[in-house]
Amino acid sequence: MNCVNNFLIHDSVVIITGGAGLFGKRHAEAVLDGKGIPVLVDISEKAINTALEGLRALYGNESHLEGFVADITKREEAERVRDWLLEKYGHIDVLINNAANNPKVEGYAANMKAIQFENFPLKMWQEDIAVGLTGAFVCAQVFGDVMAKQGHGVILNISSDLGIIAPDQRIYRREGLRDEEQTVKPVTYSVIKHGLIGLTKYLATYYAEKGVRANALCPGGIYNGQNEEFLEKLTNLIPMGRMADVEEYKSTILYLISDASSYMTGSTVIVDGGRTCW
Repeated sequence: MNCVNNFLIHDSVVIITGGAGLFGKRHAEAVLDGKGIPVLVDISEKAINTALEGLRALYGNESHLEGFVADITKREEAERVRDWLLEKYGHIDVLINNAANNPKVEGYAANMKAIQFENFPLKMWQEDIAVGLTGAFVCAQVFGDVMAKQGHGVILNISSDLGIIAPDQRIYRREGLRDEEQTVKPVTYSVIKHGLIGLTKYLATYYAEKGVRANALCPGGIYNGQNEEFLEKLTNLIPMGRMADVEEYKSTILYLISDASSYMTGSTVIVDGGRTCW
């Protein structure tokens, strides 16, 4: 059989948490390119509807797409998604744990401000961990169990290059500001992204004999209109000298959720332009 066919995931039901975000929508495009059925799960109904409209505009109104408004930190809401999908399709084949309270460089996210580690609020810690790590745990429990009973499935946890290394806080510093005024990449981001790699290894070994594979993807930063000062500082840390284009991870996603990676489990795939080499 032509090895290219291994990348096709015909009619596979693929759950994508944080599915209405920038990265989640690209995961959905990868699924559609592979002939699968993306299921976008997000907490915002407006964002879900916008994402679905955009995907239908690209792939046609006949494309198989699903969207759910759900809080993945609540098991009963994940179970509601599970039950609906099993009723309609009879199977769930892939889970992409992508949801996170992502701290944006631009500083408009609550957890990406001038909050030094020693002053980082416990409430914010709990909220970030709930979405990024507890949500992945809950979804792996609910949907992983379905896959194990089927005897096949894939769990893909979206980590980060900052799941491999620590954030270099120097790239966020701005001249003329006091230390307490400097923007800081939050501790929760590193903890969650490192934790997802640990969760991946646990799931890979736990489910190995039940036909469920689990891997982690560690992408580098995506260019999304960041200011020039930040871009210069960051790209100096990347051997390839640039951030990723938002389209550049789609092929890796499809590889990791398809039979093209059939002998891979418990692995951490780093796609970061070489940043973690330095």
